[in-house]
Amino acid sequence: MNRFFLILLMIKVSFVVAAQQVRKIQLVNADVVDYDEYKMGPDIKRLVGNVRFMHDSAFMDCDSAKFNTRFNHVFAYGNVHIEQGDTIHLYGDSIRYFGNTKIAEVRGRVNLVHGKATLECDSLNYDRNTNTGYYFNWGTIRDKENTLVSERGYYYATPKDFVAYKDVILTNRRYRMFSDTLKYNIESETAFFYGPTKIVSDSNLIYCENGWYNTKKEQSRFSKKAFLQSSTQTLRGDSIFYDRNKGRGVSWGNVEIRDTAENTILTGDYGEYYEESEKAFITGRTLFMSVDEGDTLYMHADTLRMTTVGDSLNDYRFINAWHQVKVFRYDYQSRCDSLTYSFQDSVLRMFREPVLWSEQHQMTADHIVLYTKKNRPDVVDLLNNAFIISQEDSLRFNQLKGKNMRGYFFGNELRKLEVKGNSQSVYFAKEDSTIIGVNQAECSNMDIYLSDSEIERIVFHTKPEAVMYPPNEKNPLEFRLKNFLWLDAIRPKVWRDVFGNEVVG
Repeated sequence: MNRFFLILLMIKVSFVVAAQQVRKIQLVNADVVDYDEYKMGPDIKRLVGNVRFMHDSAFMDCDSAKFNTRFNHVFAYGNVHIEQGDTIHLYGDSIRYFGNTKIAEVRGRVNLVHGKATLECDSLNYDRNTNTGYYFNWGTIRDKENTLVSERGYYYATPKDFVAYKDVILTNRRYRMFSDTLKYNIESETAFFYGPTKIVSDSNLIYCENGWYNTKKEQSRFSKKAFLQSSTQTLRGDSIFYDRNKGRGVSWGNVEIRDTAENTILTGDYGEYYEESEKAFITGRTLFMSVDEGDTLYMHADTLRMTTVGDSLNDYRFINAWHQVKVFRYDYQSRCDSLTYSFQDSVLRMFREPVLWSEQHQMTADHIVLYTKKNRPDVVDLLNNAFIISQEDSLRFNQLKGKNMRGYFFGNELRKLEVKGNSQSVYFAKEDSTIIGVNQAECSNMDIYLSDSEIERIVFHTKPEAVMYPPNEKNPLEFRLKNFLWLDAIRPKVWRDVFGNEVVG
C-alpha cells in the first residue's frame, strides 16, 4: 500500500515539475486591448498597436495579435519581430507562437538574422527549445561573401549551421556550387557536401560527392568520385585537397591527371597539380600514357613531373621521370635512371645507364636521345660508349661499338647507323640463312646499312682493319666485344612490365 501511494506521489510531483517548466506568455504592451467573450471566446484578447510579448527571455513585437491565455499561444500579424538574446532576430508578416512548445510558425517575407547571416523565405517553423529553424518552400541564406538557395533546409543556431536540401546553389563572386545536400557554417564560412556536388568557376570545374569548402580561406577537400577540371587538364583521386588562391590541387589514392590537349594521362598514388603554371607532380605506382591513334606509349618511374614552359601563345609541355624509368611502346622500349620527354619536338632524352630496344636491336650508351615523328622512332643518338647488339642465336650476337652513333629509322625499322670514333663491329655473315663466316672489323668511322634488321653492308672509313673468320674457327664467346652485356631479361615485353622492380645495370 505504501508503495502504491509513493508511486502516486512521484507521478503527482512529476506533473507539478512539468507544469512549472511551462512558462506563460506575458503581455508587455498594447495600445488597444479588445476583449469580447461572445465574439472571440472567454480566453482570447485582441491586441492592436505597438504590441509586445515576452516569453522565456525572448521578446515578440507586432502590429496586432490574438492572444489565447488559456492555451498559451499568440497569433501575431504585421511587422512581426522575435528577438532572442543579442544575436537572433526573426521577422515575418505573421507568426503563430505556441508558448507550451516554444514553436513559432512564421509566414510571409520571413527573415531570420543571426550574427552576420540572414535567412530569407516565406515559411519557417522555428523551435526555440533547440534553436532550430526549418524552411520548406525555398529559402535564401546570405552572409558577406556567399548566397545560398535551396528548396528546403534547417538552421541550427547553436553551431550556426545551415543544412540545405534539394537544388542547393551557393553563389560566391568567384564560383557557384550546385549540390543535393549541403551544410554551411556561418562562423567558419565552410560548406560541407553530402551528395553529388559541382563547383563551377571561370577557371575550373570541381565535382565530388563528399567533402568541404572553406569559402573564407578558399581551401577545400573532396572525395567520392572527385575531380578538378581546368580547360585542358583534369585531376582525379580518392581524395583531393584544393587551394584556390594558390591554384594548387593535391590528390591521394588512384590519382589521375588527364591532359586533353596533349592526349596524355598520368596516374599514381599521390599527385600535385598547379593550375597557373600547368605543372603536375606524381609519385607512387606512377604511369604516364601518351595516347596515339596507332598505339600508346607507357612510362613508369618513381617520380613523374609534367611541366609547361613558354607563353600562352607558344607553350609546350615536357615530362621528367626519375629513378627506375621504364618505357614501353610496341615499336620501342627503354630503361634508364632518368628521362625527359618534350612534347614540342617529340624527343626522349635518357640518362644514367640507358637501354633502348627496337625490334631485335639493343642500344646502350652513357646518354641516349630518341627523336620521334608522329610518335614513331625517327632518329636516335647514342652518345659516349655507344653499343648496339642484336642476337643471332643463343651464343652469337652481332655487335657495333664506337664513341658515338646515330641511327636512322624508316617505317619503324632501323635502316642506317653512323658510327663515329673507335668503331668496332662483329657480325655473322649469312647466305641463305646459314652462317658462312664472322666479320670482325675496326676503324675510325663506319656506316652500316640494314634491311629487315639484318646487316646488308658496311662502309668503312679511314684505314679499316677487318678479318673474316670461318664460322666454327673460334668459340662464339671470343667474338664478344669489351663491355658486352645482353639485357633482354629486363626488357619490357608488354606494357605492364614497366611496373617490374628490376634494377638496370
